[in-house]
Amino acid sequence: MVDKNLYNELKERGLLYQCSDEEALKRKLESGEPIIVYEGSDPTADSLHIGHCVPYCILRRFQRAGHKVLLLMGGATACIGDPSGKDSMRKMLTFDEINNNIEKIKSTLEVFLDFDGENPAEIVNNADWFSKLSYIDFMRDYGVHFNINKMLSSQIYDNRLENGGLTFFEMGYMPMQAYDFVHLNKTKGCTLQYGGADQWANIVAGVELQRKLNFQNGTNVELIGATNPLLLTPEGKKMGKTEKGAIWISKDKISAYDFYQGVYQTPDACVEMMFALFTDVPMDEVRRLCSENIVHAKEVLSYEITKFVRGEADAKEAVEATKSLFKGGTNLDNVPTFEIEKSAIGNVTIVDLVADSKLCASKSEARRMIEGGGVYLNEEKVTDIKQVLSEENLKEGYCILRKGKKNYMKVSVK
Repeated sequence: MVDKNLYNELKERGLLYQCSDEEALKRKLESGEPIIVYEGSDPTADSLHIGHCVPYCILRRFQRAGHKVLLLMGGATACIGDPSGKDSMRKMLTFDEINNNIEKIKSTLEVFLDFDGENPAEIVNNADWFSKLSYIDFMRDYGVHFNINKMLSSQIYDNRLENGGLTFFEMGYMPMQAYDFVHLNKTKGCTLQYGGADQWANIVAGVELQRKLNFQNGTNVELIGATNPLLLTPEGKKMGKTEKGAIWISKDKISAYDFYQGVYQTPDACVEMMFALFTDVPMDEVRRLCSENIVHAKEVLSYEITKFVRGEADAKEAVEATKSLFKGGTNLDNVPTFEIEKSAIGNVTIVDLVADSKLCASKSEARRMIEGGGVYLNEEKVTDIKQVLSEENLKEGYCILRKGKKNYMKVSVK
């Protein structure tokens, strides 16, 4: 059973930004017939942070509405690397690195999509078809339809052209992504590609390639490309990271407390969009929360997203840890903890503790933070980079380190 209200849901929540044929998309989504939609990602890392997952939140809505979802893992396109918005060529990955990344990412995707049941999402890898295509055949059959002048006019190449030039290697990315769409239509019946707004030129390239093939072959295949708005900070940077690091989806890369606090650091101007993407809270309620009390709105947002991604138990744990650190609570059981040996007392410096506990990324950063007055031990500012942890610093076998205003670490003696 297909939910005919999906188009209105996408529009109401601001999740439909660009579309190659919005009237056709509206017609398809309101027809009551299921369609097949795909989103492509290049597995350039072995985990995903929250900023990567915007398209998956949208595909989740398609799946819940009764449509078929395909997730394309770019085993072939990752070998090149998308030049969109980059000022230097991406690092080349080996096939083993790419395949390893794909395997590790798969488990993360289960947070957003159902891979079982009556309408399971399906993962496809474009290496499966590109490995069977010869270079000459691909260029003769598909490369002939790409105009270099038109490709270079796209904004996706601007940074590369301004910073040393674009390689022929990178120019192959757009034709490959365009062919993905054509191939998935031919083999899977896929008619819609959804992606981030920074992928608009690559998505449209697939739509236009099919139009040219229609003219050439006398066919009438209709493909539609659509994008969601990017999750950007007011400074124009992509969200997904905080001063402490990435807001990872994988539980083994980040604690519940740090995940919750990472979401809480969402800039005020982005709170409404985060609600729209990652929660099902009605938008009228979201706007009321944001207008009445943005701090409370962030608390609700952080809880809802933590519950969605990590589960209700982790969300409650993060709230309790936050209350203990910020609101005078006494239960520190759920606060991020770093354990040290008893022999370290009197020997380990605060610089070492801050770095080893990952409160700072390195000892040099820890020294800079202390020199800048940004590190506290039991709420007393640390002023000496040579200060060591003493018995006096420990209360009931632990102390609390703080970096900046919101990054805490409980240091406990084993």
